[in-house]
Amino acid sequence: MVRLAPGPVWALALVLASASPAPVWAAAKAPPAVDGAPVVGESLRELRRPRRKLYDQAATPAEVNARLDAAFARARLEDKRVIVDLGGDWCGWCLVLAAVMDLPQVKPFIEDNFVVVPVYVPSTGIDDDGRKALKRFRTGRVNGYPWLIVAESNGKVLASSSEITDEANETPQAMVNWLRRWARRPAVAAAARLQ
Repeated sequence: MVRLAPGPVWALALVLASASPAPVWAAAKAPPAVDGAPVVGESLRELRRPRRKLYDQAATPAEVNARLDAAFARARLEDKRVIVDLGGDWCGWCLVLAAVMDLPQVKPFIEDNFVVVPVYVPSTGIDDDGRKALKRFRTGRVNGYPWLIVAESNGKVLASSSEITDEANETPQAMVNWLRRWARRPAVAAAARLQ
């Protein structure tokens, strides 16, 4: 997880961490899949980074709110929850999370349970435009990215946290297990569709 600290120190730490030959997280031991979560065999080193831009940097608060409105409307129709994914293409853990969610064994699980809305946040933190767009969630202080807001289709916030990539969730399986906590349906239904 990218944590923000005063001044440019965090940027230097990020550069130094990415330059190290064997990052600590690469050796993290994956936990077993929790009941109802897809089983992920990949390690962080095996993940493919998304080749597309995930976050729309040019979106205005009005456009972000329109996307959020559409996501909540779709979630109501399809009986799903909404994940608002705050981050940016500058954020390594945001790209890792996107790669995990795009894995063939995970993607149907995500699609069965969630409508995902990526919302761009500058690397310096949530700006005035971001605050305007996210006012409806009453999100307190955001202290790391990716920051996920998981909400019911009626807008009730269930989770607002960067926990998905914290020290306890630094493997693809742990990330999927975290998502399973907020899913409506277990992965069994999604797996049956693949067969």
